Amino acid sequence: DAPDTVLPALVQTIEELVVNKHVSCFYVGTHGAFDRFAYTALKQAKTQYPQISVNVVLAYMPTVKDERYGEDSLLPEGIETVPKRFAIHYRNQWMLRHASYVVSYVSRDYGGAAKYVNRAKKQGKTIISL
Repeated sequence: DAPDTVLPALVQTIEELVVNKHVSCFYVGTHGAFDRFAYTALKQAKTQYPQISVNVVLAYMPTVKDERYGEDSLLPEGIETVPKRFAIHYRNQWMLRHASYVVSYVSRDYGGAAKYVNRAKKQGKTIISL
């Protein structure tokens, strides 16, 4: 979970990535407040920087609930063969493989967010902690 105060920092971080690092492709998950804030910030950024792509990476086959993402959503290749209980892990691993930068908000040193930030560090990704 993340507080709504993280949204302005996300907006600023995304702008810095686009302007200073020339990042044009963003991936975001669908679980938790941080993902919702990230998606909001990315959609806002896309109005100012239409060249960026916003990709909501689903862990499960799309449902009516997922229609809110429209054309922004994608399923990682091969996820259809992954047992449901491993789907989020598979999706997160896929996003790590495709990312150069990882923007995170981690409030404790255990749990899913902390686990994937540690994996990203081991993979040599640039971590931006909010």
